[in-house]
Formats: sequence, structure tokens, C-alpha cells
Amino acid sequence: MLERLELTEKRYNEIQEMLMNPDVVKDIKKSRELSIESSSLEDVVECFHKYKRVLNDLDEAKSMEKDPELKEFATEEIERLTLEKESLESEIEILLIPKDKNDNKNVIMEIRGAAGGDEGNIFAGDLYRMYEKYALKNGFQVEVLNSIDGASGGFTIIEFMIKGKNVYSKLKYESGSHRVQRVPVTEANGRIQTSTATVLVMPEADEFDVDIKESDIRIDITRSSGAGGQHVNRTESAVRMTHIPTGIVVFSQTQRSQIQNREKAYQILKSRVYDYYQSIEDEKNGKERKSKIGTGDRSEKIRTYNYPQNRVTDHRIGFTTKQLDRVMEGELDEIIEALITEDQKRKLEVESAS
Repeated sequence: MLERLELTEKRYNEIQEMLMNPDVVKDIKKSRELSIESSSLEDVVECFHKYKRVLNDLDEAKSMEKDPELKEFATEEIERLTLEKESLESEIEILLIPKDKNDNKNVIMEIRGAAGGDEGNIFAGDLYRMYEKYALKNGFQVEVLNSIDGASGGFTIIEFMIKGKNVYSKLKYESGSHRVQRVPVTEANGRIQTSTATVLVMPEADEFDVDIKESDIRIDITRSSGAGGQHVNRTESAVRMTHIPTGIVVFSQTQRSQIQNREKAYQILKSRVYDYYQSIEDEKNGKERKSKIGTGDRSEKIRTYNYPQNRVTDHRIGFTTKQLDRVMEGELDEIIEALITEDQKRKLEVESAS
């Protein structure tokens, strides 16, 4: 561990020197990459400095123990410093886990009504409001990029961005199929029905993450559509954008002008293409996939929301809470912290085995 810490400190110091180099400062892409790497190493280096101070103080306390007059004080110091040393070692162990390079990014989320018809769409709307409330409680910003209303409420699809510090590190575990069990408002006989909505979480791609050529994009302009003909912009301002090499298609119709819809569509497309190539990289890296919680695939059933029992269960980690009402009000911290803890545990096991 000490060897890794020393190498990390050395790399951190090298980056600080490079960031003061005028040639590096002129290279915006290089400067940005180094700044991100520096930020990711900062906590490790700071913790290492604390650890070195504790080791030094511990050596001094052990030398004082030989003096009869200082023995009692030294023994107390050794006990305190040993506990601090062990605590720092546990913290460093977590900090040394390879970080997800996207953790500090904003996210683009997509929620679709899936199985269950109208009820699936209504549940998609409930999930959107849950994430919106969670975001606002944490001081994040929410911006809807595209949506199509469901005929009976909710959304057949809604795409939105959440902006804030380390948003992706919190919400990256939400991708997958979310299942709801309740009596739908559309159910006349009062029977419990199971419906699903799918969630996709993508890190927001910036200009340096992915290179999309204009020649690789096909743009089609269409008339907006909506549920039952309501809230529809009758002009031809909706934009369908296709990334030809990957076949990825995005659609934007929420803005009033064609130019605005093109901007929103491109924002979504860029993140989808980046996420697509990232998933290919992950497939190649067996170790990375082994340590992940689930696959992040939209079809994977990750969570059940049972209304009659006021229960939420995350099937990937066997976590259950009987506070569904609070969860739907955006109180997601307990679930997210449990997922982060399990993710760190699995990564530590992979690191130890390698």
C-alpha cells in the first residue's frame, strides 16, 4: 500500500508541475485531462500526508514509552494513534480503488414506460418526479430535454439532464428495469398489477469525450406529436437525429424552434454515442464488469416498488426499505449509499484478487 501511495504522490506532484507549464496551459484538452486527474488524486495524497504524520507521531510515542515519567502519557498516545492509523488505512484502501472517470460528470437520464401500458407510462412519470425531487434536495439542477406524454398521464418517454457536483457517481446505479406493484388508477376491479418502466443513465459527454463528424449525422425534420393530439407544436420543428456509424437515433420536440430542438437532440446524441463506446470498452475489460453492480443494461430488473406493503427492494444487493412513500418523495440517499458501499466492497475484492 505504501508503494502505491508513494507512486500516487509522485504522479500528483508531476501533474502540478505540468499544469504550470505554459505549453500545457495552451493545450486546452491536455490541461483539462491533467486537471481532472489531479482532482482524482488529491484526496489520496491528502490522506497519505495525514497517514505519514500519524506514523511519525506513533514512532515518537513509542520512543517516549521508554521514559518512566512519560510512559503513561505515551501509552495513551500509542492507543489513540494506533486507532487513527487503522482508520486512515481503511479510508486509504477505499480511496485507492480505481475511480470511474465519469463520476464527476452531469447525467442525462431517459425513462420509458414499458410493460403495463398506461400504468407503465404513469409509473415512468412517478419515477421522473422521484429523481427530480432527489436532485432538488441535493441542490442539483434539472432540465427536461425531450418528452412525450402518456395518454393517461406520465410519459411514454422523458429525457432530462441533472447537473451538479459528482451527479453521475450518485445516479449511475439507477439504469435498469424498475417494477411497480400496485392497484392502477385505470383498474376498475381493484386488482394489483405489475408494471415496469426502464431507466437509462448516461454521463454527459463534453466536446473532448467523443468526436462526432457532421457527415456521420443524418437530420430529419418532422412535425411534433403528442398524446391525444394535445400540447403539440403544429409546425415542423421536431428533430430526429441519426448517428449513422452506430445507428443510434434521438428525437427532440419539446422546444418551440427547430434550432433549439437540434441543440437538445445533439446533446442527447453525443452522450448516447459516448455511452455506447464506453459500454464496448467495459465489455472488453472483464475485471471492470466483474466489479460492477449489475450490467447497467436497460432490461435488467433492478428494483421493485410495492405500494401495498410500502416496500422498495433493490434486487442486486438484497436491500429492502419499508419507506416507499419517502423514497418516492426523493429520499433516495439510503438506497444510493447502500449501492455505493456494495460497489466499493466488490471492487476491493477484485483488487485483492488481482
